[in-house]
Amino acid sequence: MLILPLEALFYSPKLHFKRNIEKMPRARRHYIPGYVWHITHRCHKKEFLLKFARDRQRWIYWLFEAKKRFGLCVLNYMVTSNHIHLLVIDDGHDAVISKSMQLVAGRTAQEYNQRKKRKGAFWEDRYHATAIERDEHLVRCLVYIDMNMVRTGVVSHPSEWKFCGFNEIQNPRQRYVLINNSRLMELLNVGLIDELKDTHKRWVDETLRIDKHVRESKWSQSVAVGSKEFVEMTKNKLGSRVKGRSIIRSDEDYCIREQQTSYITDFANENAVPSDDNTYLWNFGDISQLLTG
Repeated sequence: MLILPLEALFYSPKLHFKRNIEKMPRARRHYIPGYVWHITHRCHKKEFLLKFARDRQRWIYWLFEAKKRFGLCVLNYMVTSNHIHLLVIDDGHDAVISKSMQLVAGRTAQEYNQRKKRKGAFWEDRYHATAIERDEHLVRCLVYIDMNMVRTGVVSHPSEWKFCGFNEIQNPRQRYVLINNSRLMELLNVGLIDELKDTHKRWVDETLRIDKHVRESKWSQSVAVGSKEFVEMTKNKLGSRVKGRSIIRSDEDYCIREQQTSYITDFANENAVPSDDNTYLWNFGDISQLLTG
């Protein structure tokens, strides 16, 4: 099998992807239609490659393009200096999530390296996805993403960080809309946009008030987080793909945990590396088509 490095994809203009080139294995399809997924993706070797506002903005721009091109349903997002969080729902349409991640990551890396005249990988070659139950666990994961930069000490309130979904939920856009508020309202059982805004703000303010904004690795290191019934059902649906993984209790939640966890403390515990399990291999052939789209 011919395995091409990331450098070959983004930085070698003479490289052509031909039909007879054997591709890397496709992403393992852990996605289940109707499920909400919390996705994390980290810059290569935890480097602060998204430290400039323009690069964070470009990631957001390409997320919008993914929504336009593939119909990605975005519920929340956060772009930090060296990793991203993305909350989406899988509507079961033609690998929308994996195509979207390939487009957003590929374009962001390509533009950065061209501007900086840089060679080398921009992202870790895998991204991680955690299934989130559609109940109070969704609420807590939504707020957990909002609180990312508060946990690092960079801001005191999510509204102070421009590159996240909090402000869009609180002040819905008329143009370049990213967050699907109607779908979010449906999932949260909220009838009106003003009710969504007020409820969302109350959740965040309550989290700040009780000072419960510490890092919880279960949201980004697990295969699934939810009730015991949800986690058992998810494990059954995934079958052999989660063979050997255990269901454990974490506070009031249940999780399918990875066989190995390898978070390394850095930048107030927020810049750790997701484990390789329940992560997704790049399909270089698919990416080459997306980058020329």
